[in-house]
Formats: sequence, structure tokens, C-alpha cells
Amino acid sequence: MSPKKEVQVVSQNRKARFNYAILSNLEAGIVLTGTEVKSLRRGQASIVEAYAGEVDGELYLLNANIPEFLEANQFNHQPKRPRKLLVKRRELSKLLTAIARKGQTLVPLSIYFNEDGRVKVDLGLAEGKKNYDKRAAEKEKDWGRDKSRIMKEYNR
Repeated sequence: MSPKKEVQVVSQNRKARFNYAILSNLEAGIVLTGTEVKSLRRGQASIVEAYAGEVDGELYLLNANIPEFLEANQFNHQPKRPRKLLVKRRELSKLLTAIARKGQTLVPLSIYFNEDGRVKVDLGLAEGKKNYDKRAAEKEKDWGRDKSRIMKEYNR
């Protein structure tokens, strides 16, 4: 039996946690071509502008940029093509009803290789934050930093 590998994160969407309140997370598989997997193994991907949406009753990752694999020549893929996400039917129906509600969307938080070497997408069911929520989160983060610095100096 071979030892399991670690999770290898390819791309993260750090701005999503700032712009959205994440209500729940979901791991989904993704349908890729060979050249896309090779580009991901090199660590080349961007999901900053990406989102997940319904196309013909199925869930797709839209607007994610996986650059072309230069060594593939004529057998390359389109960098921003829609990619099908693999979720169970029950989860799909829950997600589609949540998306239909006002103000909720599916945002990819990260793309990674799991322990088995398969590409997975961490999706977050999110609600948009208002500007005052963003300011409050930033203020809380700054206070946490200041508090830890003060405690560190006090304990000396």
C-alpha cells in the first residue's frame, strides 16, 4: 500500500472571503482535459473572477482561467471555457434552490489536488457583504493584531 500524498493547493480566491459571507462549503469534482490538468500541476490557474452557475440543469464553473499548456500545440484547450462540476444530485438540487434565492451565489474558494491526485474545487455558498460589514471585519482583524502585540509585550 502506497502512502497518501498531501493536498496540493493550486489556486485560492482570497478576495472571496472579504467580499462575501460564506454560509457553507462544498467539495466538488471537476471535468478537465489532459492539458488542463498539466497546467494545474504547474500551479497555473486563476479563479478570482470565477463563479459557479447552472447551465441546462447542471452545475458549471464559469470564467475560471486555466492557461494553455504550451507544449500541447494543436491539442490545447480554451483557457476560459465552462467546466462541468461533479456533485451528487441531492446536493445539486439544494445548491440550485439556494442560488435562486436573492443575493446568494456559488463562489470557488480554491482549486486543489486531493490525496488521491484528483482535482477538486472548494465551493462556498456565499452572500454578498455590504461595505459596512467589510469595514467591521477589517476593524476586527486589526484589533486582533493589536491585541496580540499588546499581550506579547505585557508578558515579557
